[in-house]
Amino acid sequence: MTATVERFANQQVTDVDSDHPFDPLVDLDGMWTVEVAERYLPIPGLPLVKYECWDGKLFISPYEAARNSYGAIELASAFRAGAREAGYYVYGTVNLTMGALDRWIQPDLTVLDSPQHGTWVAAEHCVMVVEFVSPSSVRRDHVNKPAACLQQGIAWFMTVELDAARDLAVVELRRLVDGRYELVTRAVSGQRMQMVEPFAADFDPADLLAR
Repeated sequence: MTATVERFANQQVTDVDSDHPFDPLVDLDGMWTVEVAERYLPIPGLPLVKYECWDGKLFISPYEAARNSYGAIELASAFRAGAREAGYYVYGTVNLTMGALDRWIQPDLTVLDSPQHGTWVAAEHCVMVVEFVSPSSVRRDHVNKPAACLQQGIAWFMTVELDAARDLAVVELRRLVDGRYELVTRAVSGQRMQMVEPFAADFDPADLLAR
């Protein structure tokens, strides 16, 4: 921790009489690390949210809509047998550190190469990141997070888009090739999403929709 962060970390946050009471979202802006996060997150008074960080800047977003939560559980179930046969482990949201203590993301699903039990998981253990795209996260899930995963050499990146109103599900799987993600396979509702790598899986994206 830097001296500045240590000073704030040691500050008495219960001093409500101060003209400027300590607010970690304001006073630690640009200085977040995993150590600071362990002390100050979750933020008291906020609803349950995702906390992600890039270069010390904290990003807060609501958890996925119910449709995506359901889809994530169904997708994990579709992955489980093939992943285990390949020696991989399917996790839900984890705190995935991206090569530095002030960088982490929280994927919707994460496939890891070994069992992990701690609060933080290093990107080197990540085989595949899965993001369920919502209207508020389009740029983050299609641009920012793939770029971050590219930097860490994460070999596989999957996006899922669910539209209950149109009874539509779209799944796209990309592989890291020559420094960029190339589309390997894509399927929509009514088609089979057939995967050979990084493990075998075969499902209809429609199965991810709550009906």
